Amino acid sequence: MPGLLTDHLADDHARLGALLAQSDCDPSRFDHEAFERFRAGLLRHIGLEEKILLPHARRKRGGDPHPLARRLRIEHAAITSLLVPTPDDALVAELRSLLLAHNAIEEGVGGLYETCEALAGEDVAELLARMRSAPSVPLCPHYDGPGSVRTAADALRSAERLRAPRTRPEELEPDR
Repeated sequence: MPGLLTDHLADDHARLGALLAQSDCDPSRFDHEAFERFRAGLLRHIGLEEKILLPHARRKRGGDPHPLARRLRIEHAAITSLLVPTPDDALVAELRSLLLAHNAIEEGVGGLYETCEALAGEDVAELLARMRSAPSVPLCPHYDGPGSVRTAADALRSAERLRAPRTRPEELEPDR
């Protein structure tokens, strides 16, 4: 049964989903205002997870990251990269494809929210208060130049490369 933290974050997913749906519901006109509210809200939501929820879970796990942390961080990077280019119906479809699976991992039974809520225990009210008081995220203008991505597949590949473990130069040399 979901708790306060899970309900709060799942309700935010629903609010964001409604804004995304509003942005492309009229085939004759893309609603840029709704998309910008979605974009600002989603970046704030990802910030709550990255800066408050996942670090809290790591502390509660004695320094070990949450088992879903790496995957979610890759997906967060992919999702945020799709918020960079100027939006249109095709970009909204790509975002929907990523968010559908991503949100299910966070909201599902045994998912991020449920496990973090269990870890929080009596700290859940304080954690929720921190989330509610988190500031909005400043937005940069959209960018459509080199390096911008417009498909979920490209965004995920790029994010995976960025999150790949680094190899130190001395590990590349053969043993002597």
